Amino acid sequence: MTLTDRSVRELLDAFAASTPTPGGGSAAALAGAVGASLLAMVARLPRPRAASDADHARLEDAGARCTVLKDALTGFVDADSAAYDMVASAYRLPRDTADEKAARSAAIQEGLRHAIAVPLDVMRACAEAIAHAQVVAALGNASAGSDVEVGLELLRAGLRGARVNVEINLESVKDAAYVQRVRNQIEGYDPRS
Repeated sequence: MTLTDRSVRELLDAFAASTPTPGGGSAAALAGAVGASLLAMVARLPRPRAASDADHARLEDAGARCTVLKDALTGFVDADSAAYDMVASAYRLPRDTADEKAARSAAIQEGLRHAIAVPLDVMRACAEAIAHAQVVAALGNASAGSDVEVGLELLRAGLRGARVNVEINLESVKDAAYVQRVRNQIEGYDPRS
């Protein structure tokens, strides 16, 4: 059973368990998914502030895109745990011979790239949902302002949490050019947006 197929109580128990997964990366994706869900909900509420057909279309588009992002972020909850498990498995490979050491090192580096790719995707999805929040806040139901703010806070937490995971995994990557490319990418994401 995937993490996201569990009940809320079971999922929280999994986060609280003494196992390394699910961990912070999965939690960041979950926070982002809940944040995007709130924005999608506000975009669909009746009595929006959108007055023109164009404004209604913008609000509808923002809500639809937040729904797509919610679904992607939900998938990243499990993908992040799988990426961590890949790295952990690589560290357990034998290293008695030179060939084993080389294979283990290559597997670790490949696993680390996966463990970086997923939180990078979480960062991208959270940043995109944050951008849609402006439309939802301006054109959505005025009574749901606190829902927009909570959604934004969760998306910002998801973005920051994912960034922490990217940065910690970059510390073990040996390819300096790859590390610099990723560092350049994450500098473009501002969770305060």
